[in-house]
Amino acid sequence: MNQPLAYVHPGAKIAKNVVIEPFTTINNNVVIGEGSWIGSNVTIMEGARIGKNVNIFPGAVISAVPQDKKFEDEDTVTIIGDNTTIRECVTINRGTSDRMKTQIGNNCWIMAYCHIAHDCIVGDNCIFSNNSTLAGHITVGDHVVLAGMAAVQQFCTIGNHAFVTGGSLVRKDVPPYVKAGREPLSYVGINSIGLRRRGFTTEKIREIQDIYRILYQKNYNNTQAVNIIEVEMEATPERDEILQFIRNSQRGIMKGYFTTN
Repeated sequence: MNQPLAYVHPGAKIAKNVVIEPFTTINNNVVIGEGSWIGSNVTIMEGARIGKNVNIFPGAVISAVPQDKKFEDEDTVTIIGDNTTIRECVTINRGTSDRMKTQIGNNCWIMAYCHIAHDCIVGDNCIFSNNSTLAGHITVGDHVVLAGMAAVQQFCTIGNHAFVTGGSLVRKDVPPYVKAGREPLSYVGINSIGLRRRGFTTEKIREIQDIYRILYQKNYNNTQAVNIIEVEMEATPERDEILQFIRNSQRGIMKGYFTTN
């Protein structure tokens, strides 16, 4: 249902039961799936691919061109997964030639004033609290929570089920299953509350804790810790995921406990 005061380009492909509120602009080369609601004063620019049952609140700008001087008007997209909510004044830029897309997964909740820059890939079931900011080329796993005003530097990776505390500056990769906080950003434990909410057993949580004790609390360097974990800890999907994350890290993982005077 399109309000007469909204502008929808004839080249946009809008499912029949999408609601578009007044004063919204939807440009050419946009696709919006069934059951979505687009609030008033939203701007959806070329290259947006919006899934089913997506809610976009007033003031959001989706698929604007990247804030990157290297961008040369490549034919790139912004993909928003099904059942995702994008709150007021969120900005999500489309990709560049690096990844050709910016992508938000299914069932995400992106709160007011967040910014997600070009070439970011965000997994499913993520929650970004108000004013969280992702620079370009960032990869975020599934079930990641960024508390308010977290800022992530370009090319960083955040693993599955990680929790980043409010106001944090993320300059290094954040491994799976952990809580990250303090300044500089450091390991402050595993995300046990989040893991319990998602059905992880006490035994599985204890296994993950034991892995991170070796990595962060035994004064080993990363290479030593990885070798010990591989030898001493039983092979499980969680263990292997953590080891693979550390080995694949390009920026290096965040440090362990950080003590100030």
